Amino acid sequence: MQKTLATFALLSAAAVAGCTQNINPTDTDRALIGAGAGAVIADLAGESAIGGAAIGAAGGALCDDVRLCE
Repeated sequence: MQKTLATFALLSAAAVAGCTQNINPTDTDRALIGAGAGAVIADLAGESAIGGAAIGAAGGALCDDVRLCE
């Protein structure tokens, strides 16, 4: 369950962070958006919101590096 949740949170955070394309976001902007999305997803799944936020922040900040949210 943990691995599935982590993967889902990472992909969701990257997708949400990708929605900021028209405002030229920084890594910090995408990390904050990803952290929020990850925390909500983890909380809804009954898991640790802090862990979800950490995974989401990493996904959001790194999504442009892997060309997922350009």
